[in-house]
Amino acid sequence: MSRPHYSRVWLTFFRNSLVREMTFRGNFILTILTRAFWFVAQLTLFEIIYRNVPTINEWTREQYFGFMATAMLINTVVESFFMPNCANFSELIRTGNLDFALLKPIDTQFLISFEKMDLAMLNQIFLAGSLLAFSLYRIGEPISLSNAILYCIYLSTGVTFFYSLMIALASTSIWFGRNTGLYDFWFYLTIFARYPRSIYGSPAGSGSWATGDVLQFSFSYVIPILLVVTVPARILLSKPFAKPFDETWLPIIAPAAAIAGLAISRTIFVWSLKGYRSASS
Repeated sequence: MSRPHYSRVWLTFFRNSLVREMTFRGNFILTILTRAFWFVAQLTLFEIIYRNVPTINEWTREQYFGFMATAMLINTVVESFFMPNCANFSELIRTGNLDFALLKPIDTQFLISFEKMDLAMLNQIFLAGSLLAFSLYRIGEPISLSNAILYCIYLSTGVTFFYSLMIALASTSIWFGRNTGLYDFWFYLTIFARYPRSIYGSPAGSGSWATGDVLQFSFSYVIPILLVVTVPARILLSKPFAKPFDETWLPIIAPAAAIAGLAISRTIFVWSLKGYRSASS
């Protein structure tokens, strides 16, 4: 049996998703408008905040908008291409349709991860790109080619890490049947990545650890969700880290965590399939 052409399969999934979106144009347009409203609401909130303070823990208005755009780009890719499938995984198990996925001559994780796409969410790429361009224009500093390339690499790192976390949580559906609580945990956990890493630490010279320091350490070195947005944003904005240790190691920890996360999530997924009991059994 010949190996499937994964790029062609992915393009077929994309085309099918586009057909579904165009079949229900009203829902497609409503989703675009809803996400645009959310985007405007976030900008308005921080515009109000920055009218009263010049910086938020060393992040100026333009720099923070660049950070926000980076987070949006990463989340848009994850929510458009992976979230619909991971959310539907428990339903495949409940209905027994996972049996059909297992029988197909293609990697099951690839099939589970890409079969459905929420293409209406992709309008956020345009919104985030516009916000990023505005931020860079207002900052006024030229962006080197090396920094732009590194930025794209670290965006991929962020997408990889969030996908790994999502597919690992989705795999637990095989044991729990429904894992709505654990799936919600993904949202509660990743909400910390919406804000720069530096805001969680104690003020310089305070000499004591607070709750923010615990969060900063845990989400930088245990589950490094604070790095996958902060590192690319700082690289693009040429904004150095405050500590020499962070400047040296955090750009290394971020991609290492993404690679490790991908390997661990793959192991969890394969292991969970071994515990799957077919609907016909």
